[in-house]
Amino acid sequence: MYKIGAIGDRDSVLGFSALGVEVAFADTSSEAIQELRRFARDQYAVIYITEQLAQYMQEEIAVYKDRLTPAVILIPGKSGSLGIGLDAVRKSVERAVGADIISPVDGN
Repeated sequence: MYKIGAIGDRDSVLGFSALGVEVAFADTSSEAIQELRRFARDQYAVIYITEQLAQYMQEEIAVYKDRLTPAVILIPGKSGSLGIGLDAVRKSVERAVGADIISPVDGN
């Protein structure tokens, strides 16, 4: 059976453990890369990573972009959203649909 993992600083991802999600605490991008690789190797289907770490590991995350699993999802950390996760979703939808259907349209 596939599993779900979350990678980030303790304050940002600890709550995921209450939902049965495997959490890996990482304070640096190198620690996060190591955990991402471990989760991918161990057949995790979904891996959440805080945007604060993801901004420094874009090349590593890109390795998994076109793979069926794991799905790497960027989430806001304890200090709030950096907009990286929403931008990644927007780009994925645009690739799949052929148009940006997420950005607001100026109706004026």
